[in-house]
Amino acid sequence: MALLDLWKRSRAELDGKKLAQILGLAGSGRLKDENDSSREFREFLANIPTSSLLDYAEQCLSDKFEDSGFALQDVVNQCGQRLGFAVKEGRYRGVANQLGFDGLWRSPQGKSVVVEVKTTDAYRIDLNVIAGYRRGLIRTEELKEENSSILIVVGRQDTGDLEAQIRGSKHAWDIRLISLAALSRLVRLKEELETPETISKIYDLLSPQEFTKVDGIIDLVFSTAEEAREQSEPLEDEEEGPQFVPVNFHEACAKRIEQSLGVSLIRLTKATFANPEASTTVVCAVSRAYPTQRGEGYWFAFLPHQRELLAKTEKPYVAFGCGSADTVLLIPFAQFDTWIAGLNTTTTDDDRMYWHVHLRREPKGMFLNRKKGFDRIDVSSYQI
Repeated sequence: MALLDLWKRSRAELDGKKLAQILGLAGSGRLKDENDSSREFREFLANIPTSSLLDYAEQCLSDKFEDSGFALQDVVNQCGQRLGFAVKEGRYRGVANQLGFDGLWRSPQGKSVVVEVKTTDAYRIDLNVIAGYRRGLIRTEELKEENSSILIVVGRQDTGDLEAQIRGSKHAWDIRLISLAALSRLVRLKEELETPETISKIYDLLSPQEFTKVDGIIDLVFSTAEEAREQSEPLEDEEEGPQFVPVNFHEACAKRIEQSLGVSLIRLTKATFANPEASTTVVCAVSRAYPTQRGEGYWFAFLPHQRELLAKTEKPYVAFGCGSADTVLLIPFAQFDTWIAGLNTTTTDDDRMYWHVHLRREPKGMFLNRKKGFDRIDVSSYQI
C-alpha cells in the first residue's frame, strides 16, 4: 500500500512513528531521484499538517538515519510550498549535464529563489557551485538574473562562519541565508496571517536586500503586529450592534470538512485551507455563540481577497464554524456568492472593506440574516 493511502486510512498508526520509520514505508525505503520512494514521500509530506512537517524537520537534524539529508531537502521544499511558493523539486544526487540545485521556488510576485539545503555548516560550502546552478538556470531561461537569487537553508542556527564566507565572496549580493528554525517560524507566522499585503512581505525577506535602510523589515513587523491587533479587537455590525470576540478553532473545523469532502486540507493562512493540488479551497471563518431572544447568533467577516481567491478555484467553499467545531456549515462558493449583495459591509479608516455574515440559530433552523430589503436565507441544509 502506498504511504499516502496508508496515512489516509490509518493516521493514528503513523502519528507515533519516527520519520526514519515513515521513510521505510515509502516504496523501497530509499530516497533516490525519480523513484517510487521519493514520489510517495513527497506526496505524504504535501498532505500532512504543518505541525507534523516541522517536527519531521527537527528529526532530520536530531536523529541519525539513512537519507536524513535527502529527507530534509524534501521537507524544506514542502515548507516553501506552505509559504506560498511554486516549488520545483531538485535532485538528491548530482549527475553529469544536469543542474544539482535542491529546489527552485517562485513567489507569486514572480521572483525566483534557487534553494540549497545543508544539515550543518561544519564543512565549507563551495559558493561557486551553488552560484553555477543559478547561472545555468539563467542560461536556459528558466529564470531571469534581475529577479532571481539564492537561499541557503542550514540546520544549525549558529551560522557565523558561513555568514562570513558569504560576505567575503563575490556572490554576497545574490545569496540569502536562513536557519531551519527561522524558516519554520516563518511558516507558522504565515499560517496565522490573512491579508495578502502582509504575507507578500515574507517573500521579500527571503531575497537579498540592502539593509542600510531597514524599512522593509519594520514594515513586516508592523504589519504583523497590526494584523494581530485587528484579529483581537471586536467588530461591530452596523445594523444589529453586538460585538464579537474572535476565537480560533479553524483547524478543528477543517478536520470536519476533510471528512465531508474526502480530501486532505492544508492550512494556507489563518482562515484558508486547500488540498495539496489547490483544486479544492475552503475559507473557514469561526465565531463564538451570542445569545439572542430566539436562540443564538454567530458573527463573521468575509474579506474581498477571500472572494477573489475562491472565484479562481476549481472547487471553492465557504465554511462557518458556529460556536465550536460541532456545528459547521459548508457552503459551495457559487451559492454563497449570490447572497453577498444582501450582506452589510464595513469600510475601515484605512479603506479596507469586509462583509458581515450574521447567522442565527433558532428552533426552526439556522438562518443567514441580511440587510433591510433582502430576505433571510435558511442555511440549515449546509450543516455537516
